[in-house]
Amino acid sequence: MIERRPFESLGGANHGWLNAKHHFSFANYYDPKRMSWGNLRVWNDDEIAAGSGFPPHPHSDMEIITYVREGAITHEDSLGNKGRTEAGDVQVMSAGTGIRHAEYNAEPTLTRIFQIWIEPTKRGEAPAWGAKPFPKGDRAGQFVVLASGFEGDNDALPIRTDARIVGATLKAGESATYPLGASRRGYLVPARGEVEVNGVRLNARDGAAITGEDTLTVTAVNDAEIVLVDAA
Repeated sequence: MIERRPFESLGGANHGWLNAKHHFSFANYYDPKRMSWGNLRVWNDDEIAAGSGFPPHPHSDMEIITYVREGAITHEDSLGNKGRTEAGDVQVMSAGTGIRHAEYNAEPTLTRIFQIWIEPTKRGEAPAWGAKPFPKGDRAGQFVVLASGFEGDNDALPIRTDARIVGATLKAGESATYPLGASRRGYLVPARGEVEVNGVRLNARDGAAITGEDTLTVTAVNDAEIVLVDAA
């Protein structure tokens, strides 16, 4: 089953410096039917104004994945990590026993990100942060693993949970398949472009909540960029 969740139906808030849309209940947005999707807890579609961002704040026991769609995000944390993650690239923060971090748009233009939170398999582990470039050309016509809690996904950023984040870029008319498994939950969002997922049409930034589908076939109606979480 594939349930389309139109972008227009998402919760959210516009704070001026931050225009946020929430695929799941978050902050002041509450919908009992959209609390989580398996161990996937948060998928925020954030637009951050130039020269602004999230000041230092704490997290614990959560895997937080940031997928940069446009612009760049600059990270600093209480472990002493600093880094700038550009469009198409990914950063992962394992909050563990506790970490304070800040995320700023230090660019002269708007930055757009997907912020994804997944509950960890184990709690109370040491916090960590990492980032990695994922050139869009390497994802052309196929799914590439961006972050993973599975053994064997050695080129992906590690996360401490039973989940995998994959991405693909497709030209109009191209298709890519992903072996989700009928017992798994998938949540797919086109960062840009229109696609069909096993025949279900999605516009850019719509969500698709997926269950009971052994294999996903994603076909681009026009040039598209896709992010998928394979969740427990």
